[in-house]
Amino acid sequence: MKRYVLDSHAILAYFNGEEAGKPVTDILKKTLEGGAESYMSVINWGEVYYVSLREKGLDQAEASIKTLGEYPIEIVEANRFFTLEAAKFKGTNKMSYADAFAAALAKHKKAELVTGDPEFKSVEKEIKILWL
Repeated sequence: MKRYVLDSHAILAYFNGEEAGKPVTDILKKTLEGGAESYMSVINWGEVYYVSLREKGLDQAEASIKTLGEYPIEIVEANRFFTLEAAKFKGTNKMSYADAFAAALAKHKKAELVTGDPEFKSVEKEIKILWL
């Protein structure tokens, strides 16, 4: 079964109705139909909230998180294992700490990371990326 890790960039593109969000629609549909599994780090989940809050206000941030909770995406908590893996990505690549959690989750789940964020270029040899 196909596995995906959705970065905040992918979810925000989807929520904003951007062209880059169209593959996310397909992934969510496959997940709903049982043909795929979708994951998101709780750190990236929080990133969706704070970006929505900063750009569109409290009501939109709350609506984004509520809507995200209705999708078939497993939100994975940041335990010591994931935090250490993320720290390794952060310590050896030029990327944000939140992005490092997405990379660590994709590596652990042997999943394709869905993103359009160019910071992930540095980890293309370690994880598979579906570029938006």
